[in-house]
Amino acid sequence: MSTPLRIGIVAGEASGDILAAGLIRSLKKRYPDAVFEGIGGPKMMALGCKSLFEMEELSVMGLVEVLSRIRRLLHIRKTVIQYFLDNPPDVFIGVDAPDFNLTVEMKLKQAGIKTVHYVSPTVWAWREKRIFKIGKATNLVLSLFPFEKAVYDKHQLPCEFVGHTLADEVPMSPDKKAMRELLRIEKDEKVLALLPGSRGSEVATLIETFVQAAEILNSKIDKFKVLLPVVNQQRHRQIRRFLAEFKPNVKIQLVIGHSREVMMAADAVLLASGTATLEAMLCKRPMVVAYKLKWLTHQLMKWLYKAKFFSLPNLLADRELVPELLNEDANPAHIAELLQPMLTTDQTALTSQFFELHQALKKDADEQAANAVITLLKS
Repeated sequence: MSTPLRIGIVAGEASGDILAAGLIRSLKKRYPDAVFEGIGGPKMMALGCKSLFEMEELSVMGLVEVLSRIRRLLHIRKTVIQYFLDNPPDVFIGVDAPDFNLTVEMKLKQAGIKTVHYVSPTVWAWREKRIFKIGKATNLVLSLFPFEKAVYDKHQLPCEFVGHTLADEVPMSPDKKAMRELLRIEKDEKVLALLPGSRGSEVATLIETFVQAAEILNSKIDKFKVLLPVVNQQRHRQIRRFLAEFKPNVKIQLVIGHSREVMMAADAVLLASGTATLEAMLCKRPMVVAYKLKWLTHQLMKWLYKAKFFSLPNLLADRELVPELLNEDANPAHIAELLQPMLTTDQTALTSQFFELHQALKKDADEQAANAVITLLKS
């Protein structure tokens, strides 16, 4: 009787949980008895992945923000490395979270364990020399976007463009009418979806600005409605506390989960930078992307960040399709000014551009990623 395949896998946030869960599902088709363990979120755990720590502990963004949690993060990373050195998996897969996972991968690869990094770090945007560390740490990189593979090919490092699992999941022509019926939205209501992020720190930073922008729109648009999907119970409690204290002059309906359905039902979306911008694009919805960094992080990023854009629709198109607002530009009046025409005028031209980008990413990513991992295992 053969020993079941053992796969180490670590995801650092909600978007990684989605990608990892899709990969686990596809690998389980070939290896039903495979054992998955590491750090995962609810989607990974629902598929039987054993999580050594809560994924939320890794969900920290920003150079300065990480420093306040550095001791705990280092402890978790050291523990994970030792666990896999003591119990070597057949392959280790780090899903995004490069500052955490690349060091884990480096130590495990040095010990003779095959390693994969799923989601290329943003070497095309800043710290391009990291690509040499990535080469030393990994046997293979799985990239989500076509422009990333070109960078690895230039440096002759193994990389497979697998597409994005969200592009496979989201229908090419989302049924807005059905989603509005599901969420009990009246035909003539103008709906804004608010997505202030999946991390507690993001929500704390953005929620007041987003709600104030919604208040302005509420004063200008008849039959205006705001839906705010929350990723988990922690964010639900956090936002409910804020709304109880702030008492906004606009009705905001919280929805636990179902962010995709909310975006499909909406006329426009206001959201934090991140994977949600890709999902809004796939849902073919106009959007304003806003983010706020701590002062020092912002100054460092202005110096280090080389790309022209930071939202995924613009990065994929290599031009500005959607407004991007950072720090002082992300103020309620400016946000509301940009959103108002999105809520009240035809957006067909933008929708057709989103459609083309969707087609380029629709590659059956879960299966492509699983095939690449299996090929590596057999090599």
